[in-house]
Amino acid sequence: MPELPEVESVRIGLDRWVAGRTVEAVEVLHPRSVRRHLSGAGDFARRLAGRKITATARRGKYMWLTLDSGEALLAHLGMSGQLLVQPPQRADEKHLRVRFGFDDRGTELRFVDQRTFGHLMVEPLVTDAGGAAVPGAVRHIALDPLDPAFDDDAFAAALRRKRTEIKRALLDQSLISGIGNIYADEALWRSRLHWARATGGLQRRQVAELLGHVRAVLGEALVEGGTSFDGLYVDVNGESGYFERGLKAYGRAGSACERCRTPIRRDAFMNRSSFSCPKCQPRPRGVRVPSGPAPR
Repeated sequence: MPELPEVESVRIGLDRWVAGRTVEAVEVLHPRSVRRHLSGAGDFARRLAGRKITATARRGKYMWLTLDSGEALLAHLGMSGQLLVQPPQRADEKHLRVRFGFDDRGTELRFVDQRTFGHLMVEPLVTDAGGAAVPGAVRHIALDPLDPAFDDDAFAAALRRKRTEIKRALLDQSLISGIGNIYADEALWRSRLHWARATGGLQRRQVAELLGHVRAVLGEALVEGGTSFDGLYVDVNGESGYFERGLKAYGRAGSACERCRTPIRRDAFMNRSSFSCPKCQPRPRGVRVPSGPAPR
């Protein structure tokens, strides 16, 4: 699933190509892509027609286009969603789900989604606990660590109260948003922390160091346009990210750790996989890790 760097790369493209333009018409080609818009595809299209896109924004893995109506077009890419800016004359993509045309008759915006796990919806903007205007559906999503308003001390205190494994905490979007499996493994490798390390025993300096590595990993990935393993994640121009080349732990089972040359280990974790170095990231004493093959 696209994580913060991938979603932010798309948002930057949308800010360049669609902000300031007025939607003329919307064509919903697959109702599943607007299933979270409970009033249906017809209402979805009507709410957008004639509306000017005033800005773009993102929180964690969600992004939205703010509208001059006081609402927002909220998007979650799911596993394979793509928001592409295309010339109207270009042939439709095989998995085109929603088309947005603009009154300037220039490029159109297309939502393409092979697996149809992504979704679009029109939501009123509300004020969250921090005073920011966000779509109602993401009000519960925590700030991400690249947000200037992110509170490191509050995060450290909440993390210690969680009493869970550190990787589970990093994936908890109500605690810290935008981090998924890939970047959690990378930040933990840099921090020399095993993914099953208990949050309650972390010292403040360890949390500060971890946050520093999280920010570094996300920032470096953003510069590279994100990580693309299967070609499904692309930016608005259809281009893949290249951070896969810089991964130190994720997806490298059996490869030598770049610090100590010990083979990277792959463990089963929450119906997916977790990658770590057995030497640099020693397993906490008394912790048992599920055996057997783990999905990627």
